[in-house]
Amino acid sequence: MAFELPPLPYPKNALEPHMSANTLDFHHGKHHQAYVTNLNNLVKGSPMENQSLEEIIKATHNDSSKTGVFNNAAQVWNHTFFWNCMKPGGGGNPSGDVAAAIDRDLGGLAKFKEDFKARAVGQFGSGWAWIVAQGGKLSITSTPNAGTPLAQGQTAVLTCDVWEHAYYLDYQNRRPDFVQAFLDHLINWDFVGKNLSGAK
Repeated sequence: MAFELPPLPYPKNALEPHMSANTLDFHHGKHHQAYVTNLNNLVKGSPMENQSLEEIIKATHNDSSKTGVFNNAAQVWNHTFFWNCMKPGGGGNPSGDVAAAIDRDLGGLAKFKEDFKARAVGQFGSGWAWIVAQGGKLSITSTPNAGTPLAQGQTAVLTCDVWEHAYYLDYQNRRPDFVQAFLDHLINWDFVGKNLSGAK
């Protein structure tokens, strides 16, 4: 069964003014769609055609002969996860278990924002900044290109896409401004809470 582009969890203009409908039109409708199309073409007629995205990512991440498959599968997964990390009227302060975990493992909300922004802005070239859970503890990390915590045995809790196509139409070269807007106005803390409750 062919992979399909999942719909956005909100209307294209719902994240304005922090992320424009124009950006989502290109980022979701063109970039994310291209990864889905490429993946379908790459796995067609192979045993992977009937595997889940997660199975494909785990099976191909260390196989240099399957780099194209990994890159496209991981980008489909990463983007789907990223859309859900945001919501209209997002940002603000987390509460409950999420706030407690950030206090315990990441030094509190202000320190988390500072460290996450530094990691996102400092990611050279294209990639992703993450909160991940492993062994019952949260940490901040980043991955280049299509890298994903899923391939490292970690549970993704939050991500920010720092490929240029994620922000260039709205912020041009101002990646720090984009990451700050993500932190202050876009994070879906409810989704973070669900990921945290399912983490090992």
